[in-house]
Amino acid sequence: MGIDPLPLDPEIVRVLSGVTTATLTTVLLKKGLRNVWLRGARPLRTGGPRLVGRAFTLRFVPAREDLATPASWGSPISTRAAIEAMPAGCIAVVDAMGVTDAGIFGDILCSRMVKRGITALVTDGVVRDIDGVLGTGLPVWCQGTAAPASVAGLTFVGWQEPVGCGGVAVFPNDIVVADADGAVLIPAALLDAVIPEAVEQERFEGWIMTEVARGVPLPGLYPPDEAAKSRYAAWVKATS
Repeated sequence: MGIDPLPLDPEIVRVLSGVTTATLTTVLLKKGLRNVWLRGARPLRTGGPRLVGRAFTLRFVPAREDLATPASWGSPISTRAAIEAMPAGCIAVVDAMGVTDAGIFGDILCSRMVKRGITALVTDGVVRDIDGVLGTGLPVWCQGTAAPASVAGLTFVGWQEPVGCGGVAVFPNDIVVADADGAVLIPAALLDAVIPEAVEQERFEGWIMTEVARGVPLPGLYPPDEAAKSRYAAWVKATS
């Protein structure tokens, strides 16, 4: 159901894997996008690599007693069916409405996602079966854990449609970058414009750090005045 998932060029994944989410929020801010950081989506396990993938969206609505039942797990419209529609390399972005007392996925579903080659799970909700989820090795960004199943507080209604996750509008096939600072959305239409600016921002800030390390004061350096810009240009030329 919904929009067909698209592949993501491995070179784009490689390049964005070297760009922090903090840098991406700055680049997107310069383009007028302030609301791109998914609130509540924090890494369940720290120390992992930065991950990049196209968004495969899933959506929950508030629980309704005639629909949110254990029997619904066998429905054609279920989280189980959605997982089978996910392409390898995607990042599952789940709109759980910020609900924190019902775990949307547990160890069995996460294990199946690993088998299907899913890059990560990002949600504004929570997961359950925490030890098992961690044991699957699936990278997860969420608000934490809760023992009750999803149907205790949510009704699953579909996949690959626009969702609101962590207060951010996420469309299928947008790009998600997730690291220790959280998860950031790059609109698919802006990807080609964002990448070169983000790479340059990373290089510039790397140079700034070397300047700070050698004792250069911040005024005139960050943001740079003309003298700093000239030094940076000379450094780029010398290191290119």
